[in-house]
Amino acid sequence: MNGNRRQFIRLSGGVAIATLGTGCGDPLTTHDSSVPESPYHAQSTAEEVTQDIDLSNKLAVVTGCTSGIGFETMRVLAKRGAYVVGTGRTLEKAKKACNSVAGVTTPLAMELTDFESIVACADAIRRIKAPIDIIICNAGMRGGDHEVVNGVEKHFQVNHLGHFLFVNRLIDRMFFAWQGRVVIIGSRAAYQSAPSAGIEFGNIDGGRDYSVSKAYAHSKLANALFSLELSRQLRGTRITANALHPGVINTGIVRRESFLVRAAFGALTAVSGKTLEEGAATPCFVATHPSLGSVSGKYFEDCNAVTVTGNHHLNNSEMAAKLWTLSESLLGDYLIRHERPDYEEFQESLKKWL
Repeated sequence: MNGNRRQFIRLSGGVAIATLGTGCGDPLTTHDSSVPESPYHAQSTAEEVTQDIDLSNKLAVVTGCTSGIGFETMRVLAKRGAYVVGTGRTLEKAKKACNSVAGVTTPLAMELTDFESIVACADAIRRIKAPIDIIICNAGMRGGDHEVVNGVEKHFQVNHLGHFLFVNRLIDRMFFAWQGRVVIIGSRAAYQSAPSAGIEFGNIDGGRDYSVSKAYAHSKLANALFSLELSRQLRGTRITANALHPGVINTGIVRRESFLVRAAFGALTAVSGKTLEEGAATPCFVATHPSLGSVSGKYFEDCNAVTVTGNHHLNNSEMAAKLWTLSESLLGDYLIRHERPDYEEFQESLKKWL
């Protein structure tokens, strides 16, 4: 590699790092000693971490299955025997993805900016009348001009609020699983470049000081806090909730960004990023590995639970509870008010699945 190319990669990487919130002065991660360290690492693949795991008779739901990490996650879960429901923004794209993998899959359309679409998708899954073992909230967006959807900034709507509603509409179906897992795909941006005050409750429409990097990081902090509060509310059940950073992967998530950012991010991922197979490893590990059956409320990177040092709000339980209350108020009658699962509805289907 000649000197000019090396210089370009260094400069490009610097731009990508700055815009995506991965600067050298950011908080550091260490292994979370409360969770046993796994034998897997940054270069492990989704197939490697699920080797010898039998997911037969398991129902998994993966949002954003049409490309990138979501597609690879769906492929591997189906390969291990799970019945996978994969969602995409259009049914056509979801069908194409589901038809491209071996195993049993069902495609469904879900547009995360549209509450009615989310409800319709969840209702279609409910009609399966079977326990849900895994929900992986993978779909997301980054980029674009400031846009308000349903009264909130678009990143917040797509990355957080849409999935909040989706999980709410399905969570009661997980009580009948042997052990249910909710997996939230987050990002290091949640602790590296989110607003210093955390969730901006007075600026949910993002109209003040908007930037793509800030809006994205804000929504990713919301992902982590949603997982944290959900794990608290599920305490005492057989359902867990965990968040994770899959790695820096060129999945097309920056396609709405400027040419400079796209070029810089492409150069960065080419030099130090993960492959899709590696990027899907942590989601598949958290969703399936037997060692994590009782692990909840944790944050994972590179197939291991980590503790993040420095100033951030990743573990701010008060902020998480406040965000939960705000999310409920924004969603109103779209939410299901859960009391207790209706076991009689499942007696016959459980006989087939257990």
